[in-house]
Amino acid sequence: MTTATSSAPAPAPVAQPPARFRDLLTSEWIKTRSLRSTPWTLTLTALFVIGSAAVAALAEISNLRTMSPAARADQGFHVFVAFPAAGYLTLMLVAGSVGALTVVSEYSSGLINTTTVAVPARGAVVLAKAVIAAALWTAVGTLISTGCFLISQAILNGQQAGVPLTHPGVLRALLASALLAPVCALIGLGFGALIRHSATTMVTSAFTLLMLPPIFSQSARWSAAVNHAMPVTAWKRLVQNWAPDPHSLAYSATVPGSWAVYAIWPLIAVVLATVVVRHRDV
Repeated sequence: MTTATSSAPAPAPVAQPPARFRDLLTSEWIKTRSLRSTPWTLTLTALFVIGSAAVAALAEISNLRTMSPAARADQGFHVFVAFPAAGYLTLMLVAGSVGALTVVSEYSSGLINTTTVAVPARGAVVLAKAVIAAALWTAVGTLISTGCFLISQAILNGQQAGVPLTHPGVLRALLASALLAPVCALIGLGFGALIRHSATTMVTSAFTLLMLPPIFSQSARWSAAVNHAMPVTAWKRLVQNWAPDPHSLAYSATVPGSWAVYAIWPLIAVVLATVVVRHRDV
């Protein structure tokens, strides 16, 4: 006897459509919000920075009581009180670290293997991470910046020393402080893609953002140029509401140059991260 064999061809596998960029954004947002540490980190950071603005305003009230009427009338300094360095240096550190973990955590957990199998276009994955990180930290930075200004001015208004939103320099300070968080987050993301090691990435990010700028003084042109190219120096210049002393021996950063620093750092970080992941094995 002979058995009949089917000559029908095997069904061809159904080709899955390539992932759209919108799908990548959704995937990265799910990864971000599913981490239990994310809301806690953002909440504690916001409370700390806004709280530091309240403490700085309370300390300023003590100083106001010893100031002369002419000094009290100089309200330009009170804008800077709303954005204390202690709080915003902490924000830079947290934003840079969380931005780095956006990439590094996938390498340490092995999830990057699944991601690259599902989406071979690695550059698109990095861009999606950058968009989500930028959007999230822009929202957080705006909330913190607005909260710092409102609570500090509410305290200073008790001494008739507050400044309105229309005061010269306030909107620039608000915008610069709000954008500082996404700038640092994207820088951290770039370091994460380049280094891919948690501890080394964290140290590199913290060193670049916080510890490297003070090494370069502003007394020499070349040293001042390096100092002015750092995000923290750009933020300080944009928050300040007074012109540099023309007779000072130090070289001062400019407002347009500081905005350029805000744009160039994250742009270079994202471009390098995109190029590196395309030419590197997982």
